[in-house]
Amino acid sequence: MQIDPALQSKADNYKLLTNLIIPRPIAWITSCNPAGVVNLAPFSFFNAVGSDPVYIVFSAGANEGGGLKDTARNIQAGGEFVVNLVTEELFHAMNLSAADFPPGESELTAAGLHPAPSLRVSVPRIAEAKVSLECRLHSAEPLGGNTLFIGEVVMFHIDDHLLGPRLHIEGFAPIGRLGSPSVYCRTTDRFDIARISYAQWQREQDAKAG
Repeated sequence: MQIDPALQSKADNYKLLTNLIIPRPIAWITSCNPAGVVNLAPFSFFNAVGSDPVYIVFSAGANEGGGLKDTARNIQAGGEFVVNLVTEELFHAMNLSAADFPPGESELTAAGLHPAPSLRVSVPRIAEAKVSLECRLHSAEPLGGNTLFIGEVVMFHIDDHLLGPRLHIEGFAPIGRLGSPSVYCRTTDRFDIARISYAQWQREQDAKAG
């Protein structure tokens, strides 16, 4: 079957996209409004896009009124945010933070979480998160009904017990988003296969031919 997105509704295209491009990591973002209220919201249009410098990207859709969501407004105004990664014990707090809280009420407080100071940005991170990435806004680009944010990671916060030799990450299993409206996955079932070089592949082909 072929489906032309130009002939589908926005809702149907969203459903197809979010159920096909999976799994997606969840950016659980803290930001601050001008009054200093900490906003907390999850975004699953999120990933890493560069390591020199270290850049991440996420996309924020419009709110129900068609305007900017609190997170987008705060980041454009302050130029700073923190991406916190969601592990399974934080799932229910993350799910609650997606509710439509009014702008002056902090999801962090409602979810029973605690702020922890950042080192390079003024926005706090989540104390309970095992991994947090302090970010400064590089650019924001309107894309139809979404805004694409590129942030430069200026500080990593990683629980000590996750760090092995040579910065190897051990025992870190964030949850991922699988589909709309509310399907998620665990990342504990993994396999490790080394990449093969062209020379190795060629030797295998020669061995088969000989």
